[in-house]
Amino acid sequence: MQEKNALKYFGFVFLASVLAILFMLVTGYRSKIGPVAIVLFASLALYCLGHSFLKSFAFTLWVFAFVAASMFYPSLFRSWFGTDLKILIVPLIQIITFGMGTTLSLKDFGRVFTMPWPVFIGIFLQFTIMPLVGYSLAMTFGFDPEVASGVILIGSVSSGVASNVMTYLAGGNVPLSVTITSLTTLISPFMTPFLMKILAGRLIHVDFLEMMLSIFNMIIVPIFAGLVANRILYSQRDWAEKSGRLVVISIVSVFLAVVAIFLQKDFLGPLASLKTGIFIGFVLVSLVALAKLIVRKIIKGPENWMDKALPLVSMASICFIIAIITAQSRDQLLSVGLLVIAAAILHNGTGYFLGYWGARLARLDESACRAVAMEVGMQNGGMASAIAIDVLKSTSAALAPAIFG
Repeated sequence: MQEKNALKYFGFVFLASVLAILFMLVTGYRSKIGPVAIVLFASLALYCLGHSFLKSFAFTLWVFAFVAASMFYPSLFRSWFGTDLKILIVPLIQIITFGMGTTLSLKDFGRVFTMPWPVFIGIFLQFTIMPLVGYSLAMTFGFDPEVASGVILIGSVSSGVASNVMTYLAGGNVPLSVTITSLTTLISPFMTPFLMKILAGRLIHVDFLEMMLSIFNMIIVPIFAGLVANRILYSQRDWAEKSGRLVVISIVSVFLAVVAIFLQKDFLGPLASLKTGIFIGFVLVSLVALAKLIVRKIIKGPENWMDKALPLVSMASICFIIAIITAQSRDQLLSVGLLVIAAAILHNGTGYFLGYWGARLARLDESACRAVAMEVGMQNGGMASAIAIDVLKSTSAALAPAIFG
């Protein structure tokens, strides 16, 4: 309670920042606004964290703070010690996806057998409405080929994880939402390259196999590692509760991670492109087992510690990814940013509208219609951003996914 009360004082910092920016605009010190703008968004985010109603806006404000920092000081998010920060995007996406996997279990995939029609409708609408709307918007706005391919790309990936939370808030069918998210994610290594090849192949070079393996590396392998971590975290069996077993799991996972990273390409063949996913997956499984041992067995911490830690890690990773992409595409963002934002809003809104009414036409009940609307409208911006950087080799193509996210 004291911490929340203390956070409310940041409201005064926010008001002071607003006044400072107004003063600087009036007096002609516009070039000096950068630090104050960053403080403005950061202070407002901290203030919202201390407010029961406004705290849901805190993450968005942190995104704005990171975007402001990357727009005013792009060099901070372009390279560190001579290393291009773009190399961090894929590992960060793998960590986020691993976190998604820890929230899932096999029953989330098995629900397709208990409600096959709503699941089929959700998947069908997801991979028809969003790619076609993305293509239409890209052509209508007349973006250059790389930016246009990014608009199509965000429409061609799977549903975003946030759709599950939004479905809950909208009073939709949450189990259906989780199942559609899970299955569209599993199907994405095949559907996303296929759709990109058909819709964006004339705009930018699309290597189907490379994109498919990249999605397996970034998304599928970490998800399965997350499923393993889920069993370690929540299983009540002896192997997941005894300290000695947790130590063994941690050590073996580290050993397998080291083996995976040192295996030669000649030995793995095409699977060599999955090395980083396998490596990070085993490392994170090891860390989960070790963290469970420390939190649950040594310091006697809360059982839901992972539920609190992972959202923070995921949100920080997303903010950093968006900042890197913004910094890389800063000049282009200044010239076409408003148009891309408009395209993202139309894309998002059209997905909600057509997703809902498509489900209504398929005669799904109201709660299922709301779930399908959220699944269709909300895309996995992180996946699309990583594909743009890792496969398409284009920060311009990552612009639309970053804004959409």
